[in-house]
Amino acid sequence: MTEEIKKSEKEWKQQLTEEQYKICRSRETEPPFTGKYLDCKEEGVYRCVCCSRELFRSDTKFDSGTGWPSFWDAIDANHVRLSEDLSHGTRRTEVSCGSCGAHLGHLFTDGPKPTGKRYCINSAALDLNKDR
Repeated sequence: MTEEIKKSEKEWKQQLTEEQYKICRSRETEPPFTGKYLDCKEEGVYRCVCCSRELFRSDTKFDSGTGWPSFWDAIDANHVRLSEDLSHGTRRTEVSCGSCGAHLGHLFTDGPKPTGKRYCINSAALDLNKDR
């Protein structure tokens, strides 16, 4: 079971940049083709910018052509939380951090083998740890 991290909105605003707060806590999305990790080829582990939970490995990252960093699998299914998102007049699967609930992006079923999944994730929600 993943330990749940809870902070007040004031604490989140003090910890995060304005962009990170808007995306992670207010469920906004960064504009396509603008994120710092979109074209990143460096090896490591992508962590949640809010709580440092390990989320994705660089060896599962692929170029989806959609404008956001994409991964075909999460490190562990318990490290992410999936929920139905009916905003913007569409039905999507929202991806959140399993520890702190930060909005990360969305999951689609048009990814590559072996999973067929595309975790479409905002760069601002991630922090690349190159040591792992």
